[in-house]
This record gives sequence, C-alpha cells and structure tokens, in this order.
Amino acid sequence: MSCLFCRIVNGEVPSKKIFEDESMVAFHDVNPQAPVHVLVVPRTHIATLNDLTPEDSALIGEMTRRAAAIAKELGVDARGYRTVFNCNSEAGQTVFHIHLHLLGGRPMHWPPG
Repeated sequence: MSCLFCRIVNGEVPSKKIFEDESMVAFHDVNPQAPVHVLVVPRTHIATLNDLTPEDSALIGEMTRRAAAIAKELGVDARGYRTVFNCNSEAGQTVFHIHLHLLGGRPMHWPPG
C-alpha cells in the first residue's frame, strides 16, 4: 500500500509513537508546527472527512478524546491546545488518510493561516 499513514500504522515506516490501541495510533509529527505536534490516525484507511460514514462517528469521538488525553499527558492541557482535521488540498491535507492534529506549547492565533 502506498498510503504513508497506513504504512506507519502497520509498522512499515518508523514513527515516534505516543499511543496505540486497536482503533488508532498517535505519533509525533516529523515536521512539527508547534512544540507539541501529534497526529492521531485511525488504523482504518479513510481518505478524507468527506468519506466518513455514520459508522465512523464513534471513531472520531475516540480520536478527539485521545487527543485531549495526550494533551494532558504532554502538559499542554491547562495552557491550551488546538485540534485540527484538514480536508482536501486547499485546507492543507497532504496525506490522504484522515488524521487529527494536536498542536500546543505555544500561543495559537486566529484565524489560522
């Protein structure tokens, strides 16, 4: 399979994992945009948010709760953090396997750019 995140999930590409269970893997981004930049990736290949089905609702909730738990574990929960799903190229999605960005450890600005 050519999907980078599928290859990371399957252990074919090394990553600095911080969490994994039967439904998802979380690892540090190799090109961090903040002192804390973790990607939460489902084990199931879903290309974009547009491809989600009602059956995926629990997975998205689990990913969001896991991001909050990781923020606490990494000490950015009290100061604040941002979670982001990008959908398609204009939004900045470069790997077409949904993933939740967890960013923290610096002030975030609005609107994001």
